[in-house]
Amino acid sequence: MKSTILSILLSLTCFSAYSQSDGPFKGYIYNKEYKVSMRINLYDNDIKIPGQEIFGEIGGFLRSDDDSRCWIITSAEVNEKKHTANLEIINDYGSEDLTATLSYNPKDSVYTLKQNAGSTIKIARNRKWVKLPGTMQFKRK
Repeated sequence: MKSTILSILLSLTCFSAYSQSDGPFKGYIYNKEYKVSMRINLYDNDIKIPGQEIFGEIGGFLRSDDDSRCWIITSAEVNEKKHTANLEIINDYGSEDLTATLSYNPKDSVYTLKQNAGSTIKIARNRKWVKLPGTMQFKRK
């Protein structure tokens, strides 16, 4: 009986460690206020943009709920100790680019995307371009 309980606890511990090894910079995060989301895997760079598979596998992208255009993460440098990732991002036309920092606060499970330099992220709303703020917060959805 003790060995069965021990093996179950050991299995649960291994499963828990496996799910944490994915890290915070993998998954789907959402900003409710601006209705934008990010699909990211900054570890394996294996994300494909639905409908735009021509870009191949990337680290992730940011997209509005109302538009198919997106901003593509072309490279990312993850710092696990600081819970941050430095990103290079371009729009899907390749005409605008920027650098940004994506940070994760494990206490409240909130992500913060801060645009550092370059173009401002814009999305289409009601057939007009709308600039997003330089700092936005996201939560897992």
